[in-house]
Order: sequence, then C-alpha cells, then structure tokens
Amino acid sequence: MDGTKSVRAGRGRGEADNCELDIKDVCTFYGEAQALNKVTLSVNNREIVALLGSNGAGKTTLLKTLTGILSPRYGNIFFRGESIKGSAPYDIIRKGIASVPEGRELFGPLSVSDNLLLGSYSISNRERRKIFSARSEMVFSIFPILKERLNQKAETLSGGEQQMLAVGRALIPSPKLLALDEPSLGLSPLLVMEMMNALKRICKQEGLAILLVEQNAKAALKISDYVYVLERGEIVIEGTREEVMANPRIYSAYLGG
Repeated sequence: MDGTKSVRAGRGRGEADNCELDIKDVCTFYGEAQALNKVTLSVNNREIVALLGSNGAGKTTLLKTLTGILSPRYGNIFFRGESIKGSAPYDIIRKGIASVPEGRELFGPLSVSDNLLLGSYSISNRERRKIFSARSEMVFSIFPILKERLNQKAETLSGGEQQMLAVGRALIPSPKLLALDEPSLGLSPLLVMEMMNALKRICKQEGLAILLVEQNAKAALKISDYVYVLERGEIVIEGTREEVMANPRIYSAYLGG
C-alpha cells in the first residue's frame, strides 16, 4: 500500500457532543525510534471503530499509548473531553477505559469467578458489593458458557472461552470505552463471528464505544461503523465501513482481492 492519505478528510471531533475518545496528532517513540506519527482518530458513543493494519503497523503501540503504558511524545488524547495524556494506567481505567490485550492475560490458576472478580479491582469495596452480582449476570447474558464454567480454572478453558472471559472481565466495572487488541486471534472462523456478534451486542446493549484493533479485516468490517487503516505508524485511510470496503486498495491488501 502506498502513502496516499484518507478516503475522506477526517471527522476529528466532528461528532462533538457524543465523542468519547479523541486522539489528536499522537506521536509515540521507543527511545529514538518513532512508532506512531501524528495519529488522529475518534470513537463516538455506541459506535464500533475498527483499526486495521498488518503486523508491525503500530496498532498495539496505539493501544498501549491509549491505556497509559506508553506516553506520547507529541499530540494529545482526550477521553470524554478530558486530556488523559500522561495519566497512569490505573487512573485511565478508573475514568472508564477498559482494555482486552492480545493474549488475554487471564490469571490461569484462578477460577472463572475469581477472574471476573478481579475485573472489579478499580471499584471501591462498597460499590463492588452493589454492582458485582448484576454485572456478572450481564456478562453471563452475553456469554452463557461462562456461568457453566464459574468454578473452572481459566487455564483449562478453550481459546474461545478464554477470550469470552477476558472480554467479560473488562466489562465488570461498567466502562464507557472498550479497547480490544486482536480478539479474533487463534479462534476458529465460527468463534470469530460469535465474538464479533457479541461485541456488536455489547456496543448497543451497554451503550459502549468500542475500539477494535484487528488484522482480520473481513470480520472487523462486518461489524464496524467507522474504519481507520494504520500503516508504518500512520493513518493512511479512513472512512465509513462502506467507503473503506469500496476502496480497491483495501480489497487487494486485506480482503483477498
């Protein structure tokens, strides 16, 4: 893919009043090696935004920057109108951003129930007692198999069940934005579509904004509302799902054309 910029001029905070996440001209470095170059994207309320790109494009770096693991050298990140640039990861979680990292990062020797409980660690003890049961039931309504596996160790679950648990854990504290890194990785085609359908349901049912980082463009494009394509640390294409799917460069590079 060449470096031609964007299908459209970019929306920025154009959907202003319902913009949950606004990343503006972010540049992130590893030492002196630049990984992200003036990345700008936004995610609105009740919207699924897909971030597509090949290995090494900078997708995971962007998520690490969003969640405070890395700090951008330039640019800014606004969540619900407030700058979170330089905030610690635990503060970002408390503000309402939950992430599901690549590899899930579950506590394997602990039960499904205990892994879900760990999702509430950012909530005060008083609030935890009030909401944990209800939030767990919400998770079970989306992923019923987890209720059947409550006392089973996470490390004994199938890959699909582990991904469900990782997403369920992230939902426990009632986040406003859910960021997922390659949730389809290692899943069968059937389970990939089950996960994508679950994310669509979560977005609408819970009123969440979702940032979906994926290499599986076919799956992500089926459920996304807006799409960005990241190459070599830069956004090279953006647009609605329909606009991006109609782009011959996307078809050739990601959809097998």
